[in-house]
Amino acid sequence: MMANRRGLMLVLSSPSGAGKTTLSRRLSQSDPNTSLSISVTTRPPRPDEADGDDYIFVSEEEFARMIEAGELLEYATVFGHSYGTPRPAVEAHLEAGRDVMFDIDWQGTQQLQDKSKGDVVRIFILPPSMAALEERLRSRGQDSNETVASRMQQAATEISHWAEYDYVLINRDFDECLAEIKEILEVERMRRSRRPGLVQFVKQLVEDAES
Repeated sequence: MMANRRGLMLVLSSPSGAGKTTLSRRLSQSDPNTSLSISVTTRPPRPDEADGDDYIFVSEEEFARMIEAGELLEYATVFGHSYGTPRPAVEAHLEAGRDVMFDIDWQGTQQLQDKSKGDVVRIFILPPSMAALEERLRSRGQDSNETVASRMQQAATEISHWAEYDYVLINRDFDECLAEIKEILEVERMRRSRRPGLVQFVKQLVEDAES
């Protein structure tokens, strides 16, 4: 009954530092039927990032060209840099029945929902407290004090969009939060609308009962 199942888009959003990137990568590594969407971005790579693995790094001019050509499913500007999701790779995975993980903010999520509502499952990750969020940002050692302060200010805006999501989780414990995401994914895969062989199966059951 699950033959030719269309994949779904599993979106994880959160304030910076609340865990969405680590959670999405761990899930994609542990579930062979998921692929992690790789975003294009105009920001410079960090020392530990590889082009094509973490992000696809492009110029502002190339990013503008991709928007004009309709090559991005969604795009947004975050902390002064542009981010977007390439359309061709995502659509190929969905058609092949693979689920695609998205690590994007509320702006990109709204665009995906507008364009592909039936394919999108939205999860918002909350930190256990703002103090814990700030501690996580500082412990990464990637940002200056000014950048951390800016991210904390932006966090309130991002959190204000929590009610736009299908599921809201609090990341008090990483493993527990990951387990909850896996449960959501399994339930969403079983939705009637995503089981194309189910109609024919039920039809055959009825025919057999009436014969």
